[in-house]
Formats: sequence, C-alpha cells, structure tokens
Amino acid sequence: MIAALNRLVEFVEQHLADEIDLAELASDLGTTEYHLRRMFSSLAGMPLSEYIRRRRMTVAAADVLAGRDLLGTAVRFGYGSTEAFTRAFRAVHGVVPSDVRRDGGPLRTQSQLRFRLTVEGNTTMDTRITDRPAFLLVGHAWRVPLIHQGPNPHIQAHLASLPPEEHQRLKALGDTEPAGLLQVSADVDPDYAQGSELTYLHGVAVASDASVPEDLDVIEVPDGAWAVFRSSGAYPDELQATWAATAADWFPSNPWRPRPGPSMVAVLERTEAFSTARRSCGCRSSVSEP
Repeated sequence: MIAALNRLVEFVEQHLADEIDLAELASDLGTTEYHLRRMFSSLAGMPLSEYIRRRRMTVAAADVLAGRDLLGTAVRFGYGSTEAFTRAFRAVHGVVPSDVRRDGGPLRTQSQLRFRLTVEGNTTMDTRITDRPAFLLVGHAWRVPLIHQGPNPHIQAHLASLPPEEHQRLKALGDTEPAGLLQVSADVDPDYAQGSELTYLHGVAVASDASVPEDLDVIEVPDGAWAVFRSSGAYPDELQATWAATAADWFPSNPWRPRPGPSMVAVLERTEAFSTARRSCGCRSSVSEP
C-alpha cells in the first residue's frame, strides 16, 4: 500500500495541470479509487482533493511571482476565470496573487508528500470477517456534517428530537443481524473530509423482504463480506480511534479492501451516562487476493 500511495503522489505531481483520472490509476495499481482515497486521507491527514489543491496552488505561486499572465495561469491549473483562481489561491495562501506580486508573500506551500513505512499497529484489533445476505437498514435519516473527533452535536440534536417510544418501536422492528439499534453512516465523502455531509441513520436491520412502515427511511444493503471490529472504552473517543485505525493500520496490513457502502456501529454494553461503551463497528469490505 505504501508503494501504491507513492505512485499516486507521483501521478498527481505529473498531472497537476491536467484532469486527474484516479479510477484508471487505481485500476493500474490493482485497487479501487475508493480504497486509494480513504488510505490517502487516513495516512496523510488530509483529503486527496485538498492535497491536490494545495500542490497546484504551491506550483502556481511560482507563476504568480514570475509575473506571468494570471488568466493563463488560471487556465493552466483548471480554473475558468481569474476570479475562481484567486479564490482558490487565497484559500491556500491566505493572500491574493496581487499581494504576492507586490510583497513576495507570505506563501503557505505544500511540499510533495512521501510515504514511508514506520513500525506501528502494535495494538491487536478484535476483528472478524462475516458474509451477510442482502438486508435493509430502516429508521430515521438525516444529512449531517462529518466530525472526526468528539461528539457530533448535529446527530445528538436529531436523536434528542425522537420521542422515547420511537426508539422502542424501532428496536421491535429489527429482525436480523446486526441486532439492536444501530448508528449508520452512508453516502460518506470518499475523501472523508472534515465537514463534508453524510447520511446518518438511527435505526435497525431487517430482512430484505420485510414490510417497512412508510414513515421510515430505508437503505438497501447488498449481500457481501463485512469486517467487524470490536472496541471498548471512553465514548466516542475510543470508537473514533478504532475507526481511524481500521484505515491506517488494519486495511493496509490485510488482504481486504473497503468498498462503498454504509458503515454501522452497534453498542453492545454501555454505562448509564454513555461515557463508556463496548461496541461493534461494521465496515463494508470486499475480499481481494492476498
């Protein structure tokens, strides 16, 4: 995986002024665009799209300092107008091109990344792989921003808006594994960018042929393999640490690759205040050759 990510970085560097076809590159590397994006964002600490934007604006700064035609520079890096280029330039450097030409900076440059192997992952992860037939996830869904660390107040507010009897009704509907009330994340941005929107569903799993009340939202889940991770500890810190470790440690070290689809959290045990919990995290994954 380290070699694949370095190939990706080199490919980006060679095509900074072009439309980047990640799907073709991923195919050449024997993986998927989804997996490549997720591994990059987990290990680099930023989405791939953000890295590309920073590198483009770093290289573009040389054109700006050299006094080259601003429209020509904008077009070279894929922007249709000087206004769009200026917005992107300011978002990265904090100043507009005219300021840089006058003062020579300041510039916030993004160095070209290099991925190297370090010895980590010395914590054993409680994992199992399970095959599941198709099923449905049903419940109440909302669009919320992705927050990597700490509680998500948007999710908390939506859950608090549900009357207590609705939680009981949902639990009674569940008729297949994983059992109990589930925290479901779907339609997540491939780069897992902080603040990007996802679909959060509070609900349960039911058989694919189950009769679903009309007032509930439904996510159809096809048959396939799942990687299931168990963790316990402070909530939500331990859960978020486990989820990050699946991308940074587990997937690069095992012959499976994540594929697009929902992820789920099932709380198995918890304290009364929900400050500590033992949970099972289900991550949709496809099996590949070792």
